[in-house]
Amino acid sequence: MALSQQQRDQIERRIRAAIDRLLAGQIPPDGACDVKTLGREAGISRAAHYRTWAHLKDEFEKRRAAAWAAGQQADPREARIARLRDLNQRLTGKLTRTHTELTRLKERHQLVLSVLAAKDDELQRLRRELSTFGRASTAPVPLHSSSPTTQT
Repeated sequence: MALSQQQRDQIERRIRAAIDRLLAGQIPPDGACDVKTLGREAGISRAAHYRTWAHLKDEFEKRRAAAWAAGQQADPREARIARLRDLNQRLTGKLTRTHTELTRLKERHQLVLSVLAAKDDELQRLRRELSTFGRASTAPVPLHSSSPTTQT
């Protein structure tokens, strides 16, 4: 069934009004700023968008892209999604840096533990040496040994 010119004009006005509402941020609770919601708001099928009203669908998409490029997001959910994506990206970067730092600190911790273990081993060895030396000689050891001088 062919549409009369009056019906075509009426449908085009509904589509244009729906475009204006969506781009102004008047998004229905179950919709988004997209072609599917546009068709539902204008009362036409999605197929009709592509067959009969493709020029209006293209106009809607161009205007939406221009608004987004200008920093205006008609759909507050899309703006929130963009903010959350940015936050997610920053947090992912921070997590990566933190993980790298933690790995570096763990490696440093292992190195310090190894040095401490080596120092402890050396201390234990020196204590054993000292105790062995103390048992072997009860007389104090002179600091400077003097050789007997011969007199002639």
